[in-house]
Amino acid sequence: MSEDKRVAYGRWVSLSYRIYDSQAEPIEPEARSLVYLHGLQKDLFPKIEHAIEGLDVQARLSLYLEPADTFGDYDEQLIHLVARDSLPASLEAGMSFEGLPGGTNDGLLYTVTDFTDAVAVLDGNHPLAGMGLRFDIEVLDIWDATPEEIEACELQDD
Repeated sequence: MSEDKRVAYGRWVSLSYRIYDSQAEPIEPEARSLVYLHGLQKDLFPKIEHAIEGLDVQARLSLYLEPADTFGDYDEQLIHLVARDSLPASLEAGMSFEGLPGGTNDGLLYTVTDFTDAVAVLDGNHPLAGMGLRFDIEVLDIWDATPEEIEACELQDD
């Protein structure tokens, strides 16, 4: 008799996934892998976790999510102009900083999108904010978590 291998609460799940934009262009050149404890870790967007509930090993799923269900809408309030001299001399576009220079750390990651000799543009939006995204997912493996693993994960949420 074969063991029931379905995605369910308290089971480890190994996934392979790719993310595509609205024009079906891949966001990254290759698929990524993820191992997480289903229902206990917050590693997946809720709609994805709900959609894979009950799937078997080797199941495949393609799911389109709106920005509200992923990285949120693009927020122009998160664009800041900062004095260039408040940033490292080796500044390059694409560099990221936790919080704004000279300000309190708001927990956001700000990315340099442009700069001149006097000013730098820092964007606190996630790079995929405002984009509808398609996720192609394959369930690679499923196994039961131990009671200790489940308890440790539940304690992290408290």
